[in-house]
Amino acid sequence: MPDASRTHLVLIPSYNTGERLFSTVAAARAQWSPVWVVVDGSTDGTGERLQEMARSDPGLRVWLLPENQGKGSAVLHGLRMAEQAGFTHALAMDSDGQHPADLIPAFMQASLARPDTMVLGRPIFDASAPLLRVRGRRISNGWTQLETLFAGIGDSLYGFRIYPVGALIRVMERQPWMRRFDFDTEAVVRLAWGGVKPVNIDAPVKYLSAAEGGVSHFNYLRDNVLLTWMHTRLMVEFVLRLPQLLYRRLRRKPPFQR
Repeated sequence: MPDASRTHLVLIPSYNTGERLFSTVAAARAQWSPVWVVVDGSTDGTGERLQEMARSDPGLRVWLLPENQGKGSAVLHGLRMAEQAGFTHALAMDSDGQHPADLIPAFMQASLARPDTMVLGRPIFDASAPLLRVRGRRISNGWTQLETLFAGIGDSLYGFRIYPVGALIRVMERQPWMRRFDFDTEAVVRLAWGGVKPVNIDAPVKYLSAAEGGVSHFNYLRDNVLLTWMHTRLMVEFVLRLPQLLYRRLRRKPPFQR
């Protein structure tokens, strides 16, 4: 097992992921320490079993939330605990086996080299990816590029990424959104507005079938309505912020590029 980091941790929110949670945690622990898991009101018994595992593994910590509050809320709980413990960065990854645990060290090294950035996974899809979801994320990514004045965010929805802990907590505490499926996109937009630059790293993503233990809580109607409402809010705020964003962008450029 790797030596424990004092600045960077892996943070895994989980809700009713079943057996896939344990292989995901094991894969993450093989690559990094510490790994923290926030079980978001799961009713499948995985939280209690994972707590048992953590009793014999000092590199693993588990929190059980009493009821399901959404991915963003689970991540925020973990971020607050991380900040209290002195950590500065958290690599968020899903608990369902879609994300490449073997790339955790590479992402962490990129963050350690540039701690003022957010390190974002840029998904590489294989044949398992649902075509409708791949096309849908292109639309979301287009809106994100516009909302951030083309700040260079490679993908707005891929949840395998490293956040600066303090900056994201401050962003989330200033408004009531970003608590459910809208979390991933709104987090990168608002961090970009705050001047946190993205670093993009290609990373494969797997869509596991039910036979492979894959679990998905994505609902096309509910979650696309949520994303539409989110981008509507962000676009309104983007228009209001536009003079400030343009001024900041111009100040970062050398005079001969203006």
